[in-house]
Amino acid sequence: MNTTAPTGVAPRLADLLAPFVGGELPVHLEAWDGSVAGPESAPHVRVNSPSVLRRLLWSPGELGAAQAYVTGELDVDGSIADALDHVWSEVRSRDLTAVRPTPAALAKLAKLAKDLGALGKPLAPPRSQAVVKGRLHSLLRDRAAISHHYDLSNDFYELVLDSHMAYSSGYWTSDAPDYTLDDAQRDKLDLVCRKIGLDAAPGQRFLDVGCGWGSLSLHAAEHYDARVVGVTISREQKAFVDKRIANRGLQDRVEIRIQDYREIPDGPFDAVASIEMGEHVGEKNYPTYAAALFSNVRPGGRVLVQQMSRKEGDNPGGGAFIESFIAPDMYMRPVGRTVAMIEESGLEVRDVHAMREHYVRTVDVWTERFEARWDDVVALVGEEVARVWRLYLVGGGMAFRDGRMGVDQILAVRPDERGHVGIDMVRPQWVGARP
Repeated sequence: MNTTAPTGVAPRLADLLAPFVGGELPVHLEAWDGSVAGPESAPHVRVNSPSVLRRLLWSPGELGAAQAYVTGELDVDGSIADALDHVWSEVRSRDLTAVRPTPAALAKLAKLAKDLGALGKPLAPPRSQAVVKGRLHSLLRDRAAISHHYDLSNDFYELVLDSHMAYSSGYWTSDAPDYTLDDAQRDKLDLVCRKIGLDAAPGQRFLDVGCGWGSLSLHAAEHYDARVVGVTISREQKAFVDKRIANRGLQDRVEIRIQDYREIPDGPFDAVASIEMGEHVGEKNYPTYAAALFSNVRPGGRVLVQQMSRKEGDNPGGGAFIESFIAPDMYMRPVGRTVAMIEESGLEVRDVHAMREHYVRTVDVWTERFEARWDDVVALVGEEVARVWRLYLVGGGMAFRDGRMGVDQILAVRPDERGHVGIDMVRPQWVGARP
């Protein structure tokens, strides 16, 4: 029996991690001292600094690993998408999702860190990590959280998104080779406008809650002659949309405001939509958000919410990485609970349209554009932020693909005093010839 202790940083790490990974490492590990461990055929991961161990000691799991990756202390050779996919497959096949570090294991890791000179106080978080303060979902904190993500740079988002600047799932209606993300986003915008009834008559007043870079607001005005109010709490977004309004001569039809959904004074509108904004209002504030949608639509008017969801028991914020680097204070829940909260506001839900597979295709194209323009991204926002976004896009695409996240369009109506909702009882597109 060989009882010789392993030498070299990588073999010692592999020995320490064996109980938590079901034996052999699922990756080929190379440490800063040149030592290696794990199968050569597995994805190659490089631990470039003892700082990785210090981060994992203070933040075991996803957050510590993400901090190490975005700073370059931890790196992956080749495709990080392939590496994460391989590791996630190994985690599931080895049934490791419930494994948590024990105090004894952390003590062994601390001893190894001490031996390697990596023991010490927590390292400063990466510069790209969000810092938000104040009462959860107060007006000031929400503005800070939104600003961290959406005020990064309009030029950056133009590198990644389509020409409409739609930062939400597209609606893919064709598999033709010449059908692009621009087409899918146009079809999504059309779908929303028709679902809320803007095609029934020109000149309707339409409220776009969380209007982003104005894709829906501009589309509704240009193609349906709607009179649009779009609200955002991102000054960068407002500046971008205002410029497009002026360039397209839509000043008489579109008004973009820096305004919280709780502060809209001039409803009700004929129709309301809110595209992937409800995730940012939080769990406790969601009834307030739903009530704002109800109060801002006229009786008989329609409301459409497009929103991401998580399964019961999964992290509602999307995980430590997303909450710390991308969307602080984000909250997602099973779609059924969201439907219940919308109906508790007084709205009547008429349709739930699952679009998860559409988001997989959308994120795939965003990722392709991002990687193709990597040098431009780094020049614009720096390598650390670029690494944050690489991890975000890859992880998000996997979550939608594997069903750990979903997205749905929820169509609701505010009934009038007699319960009328003005929606056809029969949907012709779903009625075929009788067999």
